[in-house]
Amino acid sequence: MRAIILFDSKTAGGSTDRLIDSIGQELAKTGAYVEKARCKTNGDYSFLNDFNVVIMGAPIYYLLVSSQLLGALIQSNLKHYLTGKKIALFLTCGSPEVMANLLYLPQLKMNLTGNTILAEKIFAPQQLSDQTVIEKFVKEVNEAYKTEQD
Repeated sequence: MRAIILFDSKTAGGSTDRLIDSIGQELAKTGAYVEKARCKTNGDYSFLNDFNVVIMGAPIYYLLVSSQLLGALIQSNLKHYLTGKKIALFLTCGSPEVMANLLYLPQLKMNLTGNTILAEKIFAPQQLSDQTVIEKFVKEVNEAYKTEQD
């Protein structure tokens, strides 16, 4: 697996950044090649051609998925380069999981019609450094990826 974690985070070194590093390290332990890249609303995403799995994640701010990730999906060539990619989604959010699943994940998923979504996870604040929860998410991504390959 060649995976890229495509993310947005307002603060460098914050909780979302640490989570991304943990996800990347867990994926690497499984033998995956992993890189990470910060979203830019008007970025060029042609580099996604080098990856077969895109893990997209961002925090929730003011009831919306962080603006750079949503902006990239709407305003850049990101959607074009996601065509045919297997995708995993995660959000960091202080809201209850049910609310987050109903309100926030659809903000991403409505821009990903036609893509295979391997896994999705809402990380609550207390789960951001919970290695067991992170390992479970990575295991779900790996298992779904292997199933898709068969």
